[in-house]
Order: sequence, then structure tokens, then C-alpha cells
Amino acid sequence: MARAMVQLCVASVMVLLAMGFMAEAARYPPGLDNPSQATCKNKEYKECYNLPKVCPMFCGDRGCHVNCVSCKPVCGPDNGSSSETSPPQGGDDDKGKGDDDNKSKGDDDKEKDDDDKKGKGDDDKEKDDNDNKGKGKGDDDDKEKDDDKNKGKGKGDTPSTPPVATPPSEPTPSPPVYPTPPNEPTPSPPVYPTPPSTPTPTPTTPSVPPSSEVSAKRRSRCRNPKYGKCYNAEHVCPAACPTGCVVDCVTCKPMCSCDQPGAVCQDPRFIGGDGITFYFHGKQNRDFCLLSDSNLHINAHFIGKRNKNLKRDFTWVQAIGILFGDHQIYIGARKTAVWDDSVDRLGLTFDGQPIYLPESEGAQWQSEVAPTVTVTRSSTTNKIIVEVEGNFKITANVVPITEEESTVHNYGITKDNCFAHLDLGFKFYSLGENVNGVLGQTYANNYVSKVNMGASMSVIGGEDKFITSNVFAKDCAVARFTGSASSSSGSSSEYASLTCGSGINGRGVVCKK
Repeated sequence: MARAMVQLCVASVMVLLAMGFMAEAARYPPGLDNPSQATCKNKEYKECYNLPKVCPMFCGDRGCHVNCVSCKPVCGPDNGSSSETSPPQGGDDDKGKGDDDNKSKGDDDKEKDDDDKKGKGDDDKEKDDNDNKGKGKGDDDDKEKDDDKNKGKGKGDTPSTPPVATPPSEPTPSPPVYPTPPNEPTPSPPVYPTPPSTPTPTPTTPSVPPSSEVSAKRRSRCRNPKYGKCYNAEHVCPAACPTGCVVDCVTCKPMCSCDQPGAVCQDPRFIGGDGITFYFHGKQNRDFCLLSDSNLHINAHFIGKRNKNLKRDFTWVQAIGILFGDHQIYIGARKTAVWDDSVDRLGLTFDGQPIYLPESEGAQWQSEVAPTVTVTRSSTTNKIIVEVEGNFKITANVVPITEEESTVHNYGITKDNCFAHLDLGFKFYSLGENVNGVLGQTYANNYVSKVNMGASMSVIGGEDKFITSNVFAKDCAVARFTGSASSSSGSSSEYASLTCGSGINGRGVVCKK
């Protein structure tokens, strides 16, 4: 009995040992006497790093290492080539055509890229495999064509590595685009009007010409401080004054600018030094000598339009050039399309340099080189007084030809030009006996008027005597200017004021005392 028990115990031990051997054999593929594992040691291969891989059975005692690129065990020790290839960029481990994740057509036995040798066979077909020379099929318990890791078509016992999502490649940042700083416009140099020619016109804001009701509300002041009671007192212009008025400081009453002595207004209408009113037509776009004395010379530039029904032009004084001593003054009306009384259309220069006056009544400019020369605004725009102490005083007012005037007198004024011109007033303090010119001749001691006193509109001729080459020229036939006062000049005398303007119906320049 005891012997039977001993035999039973021995049999049980043998069975247990057999079961232990069988369990141990089940842990490793058949044929491995010295089972071993290997891992990828390169941290750059995150999908394979430190992942245990069982060495193939044919590696025997040589052991194996893991090729990090393909993440497969390879027989033999690691010679450093397992991680020579740079990490994959596209997201699969070996970029082969037969990995498990992308279901390619080839398995591990037929891969075209061997990780170690880059040959045409996988681990089972390696040309340098010591055991099989690349032709073994690697049968396992299930007679599958894949090796122990079944990395071909996914039929092995060991699950394949799950696919790793390829992180989206970060787009290369484009260089920041900085906005191009705006180019600062190059400041254009100021345009100085050239005295001998008509100043360059500048655009104006269109507006309706002032009505007679507006004109009636214009105001004027006496500017002569010698008349204390009247000085700077404001007066409303009479309704009958279409172009404004001036204040007679003696009587302290306003009077129309073109009705005072020494005026040149409208279609140039003159009143001479002898008190007789006359017209001088002149010609459009030509210059004529108004006055020539030894130390004062005044030319006028005429503009106008041709009248088809008459043998002459409608003319107006657009600018004057004044010479005295070795100085020059230019006063002109700029060409204007549509008139706006609030826009200053005066052009002024002294010795070729522009004069800038603030647009405020009473604003004054005084020459530094000739302190006796002053220019004063008698209104915020378009009206000035130019005075050279002891020589002359001239008032200038820029006015347009209105549509009403054009219609009444058949001027034919168009919308592109309202023929802005000057209404002028002259006062002379020192003239010689032989003074000449369209207006100046009437101040000569030996002057005898040739005006037809019975005519409704007395016109004087002599254009050939008074015509000159430009507004500052001294080449008219009656020129007297030398730049210095003559001994015959009346240094203490004061001549009656003259008002000169463009006469009614375009009959030239008219002046009167």
C-alpha cells in the first residue's frame, strides 16, 4: 500500500513537471531554447521606443535587437544601424508597401524595403540570415505565412501596433507683411505770379453772383486818420453802387466807387484831370500806358471779347503795372469761371515777389526795403489800397461781369470766364508838367481836350501812341519815366482824385473827378 502511494506521488510530480514544461514551452515560440526579448532604445521613434519584441526562434543563442525604423526584431547584436535612418515623417513606421495599418499588398515576407539591408526580403528572406538564407517561410503553430509577430496581414497572435495619427504639419509661417508707409507728397513750391503776364487762374467755388440787395448791404469806412470825426466810421453802401463804395472823408458820406474822381471802372471809362469824362477802348490782350511821368509810370493790361455787331472789342482793365523809383508793383484780377465774392481773386507783387495779406479788413503789408510803400485791405477780399507816401494812392477792387450785365449789354459772357477785372481809383500827389498817357495827358499844363463834348459817349483815340509791349514796359511813344522826380514836379501839390473804370456798354476806360 505504501509503495502504491509512493508511486502515485511520483506520478503526480511527473505530471506537474510535465505541465510546467508545457506551460513554459507555450510562453515562447517552439524552437527557442534560450528565449529572449529586445526593445528599441532610440527615443526619437516614439511609436517603437521601449516596446518589447520577442526574438525569432532561428536567432538561437545569438539573440536579437529591434530595428527602430521598422520596429521589428533582427537577429544578432545591435551594430548601431537600427536607428541610422531618420525618423519617419509621414506617420507609418517603415513606409513599406505592406504594413498592417494601411493594408498594403505585401506582407513582411515580401516587403521591398529591408530595414537592415534594404533588400527585397523581410526578416524571413534576408540574404544574410545565417539560419534560413532568406527562404524559410517561418511556420508557427497556426501554419501562418507570417512570422511570430505577424506583422504582415495581421493574422498572428500578437496584436499589431495601433496606427499613430500623423500630427498635422505646421505651415511655414510667412514673413509678416508690413504696410508700406504712405509716401509723403512732395510739397510743391509756391507759384509766384509773373507780373508781365496774366496771373495763372485758380479754381473757385461756384456761387450765385451777388444781387443788388446784397450789394446794398456792403459797408465802407474812412481810412484817413486826419479826419478824426469820420475816421473808421462804418457806412452802408448805397443800393445804386453795384461794385461797392468808398467814404468821402471830407463829407463823411459813402459814394459809389466808380462815381468818385479818378476812377477807372467798367468798360474803361476815364475822367481826366480836367474833369471831362471820356472813353478809351484799347484792344483785348494788349497793354497801354495810362500815365507816364518822370517818377511814376502806370500801364494797364486789357482783356475783352469781340462784338460781332461792332468794329471794336468789349474791353476791361484786368491788371496794372506801376513803376516808381527802382521799384515795381503789380495789381491784377485772376481769371475766374464763376464768381464768389468771398474768395479773394487779387494778385499782388512787389519787385516780383508776391504779397500775402491776411483776409481781414484793415490787414496791412509794408515793404521792408521801401517803408513808404503800404498795401491795406479795405475789405476782407478783393479790395485794397496801395499807397506810396508823397507819390500816389490807388484803390483797386476786383469785380466780375454778371449774367445780368452780359444779357443787358450783349457781352456774350460764358460760364467758363466771368471776366473778372479791376475798378480803380487814382490820387496823385506829385506830377510833372509834361506828364502823359491815356489818363496822364489830362494833367499836363498845356493839355487841350479833344473830346467831342456833344457826343453821348466821348471816345479818344491815339492807341498807337499809348500801346506798349507789356505791363511793365516803358516803350510807349509818350513815355516820360526816368525813375527820379523832375524839377518841375509839384512836390507839395495834390491833384484831384480820379475814378476810372470800364464804361457802360463796353466802351472802354472812363475816369472822372
